[in-house]
Amino acid sequence: MSTSETLDYPINQFVESDLIEWQIMAPGVKRKILSYDKNLMMVRVEFDKGGIGSLHQHYHIQMTNIEKGVFEVEISGVKKVLKAGDVFYVPSNLIHGVVCLEEGVLIDVFNPMREDFI
Repeated sequence: MSTSETLDYPINQFVESDLIEWQIMAPGVKRKILSYDKNLMMVRVEFDKGGIGSLHQHYHIQMTNIEKGVFEVEISGVKKVLKAGDVFYVPSNLIHGVVCLEEGVLIDVFNPMREDFI
């Protein structure tokens, strides 16, 4: 039996992003769920300039790499402008969100995986 047959969730050990369809999240915001298991999830989120990741909170721990662009990131009322190559960390249950100042891409990693995304 292969590893994926013993699991009760899909796992992609090799991910070809071009084969994954975009999900439209809001005007100017779309995402692809790249891969996950019960403990970890990676998501690619693309933003047009002005796109908003509304303030929200969840029990998951989140770490986000800014792959491209410039974002105003807010975590617990503190705002900071971050650019490509920067990272932000969101502990469990803190209110957070982003505004895209220059067209950009975020790579979100969650622990545990976001069951509400699938």
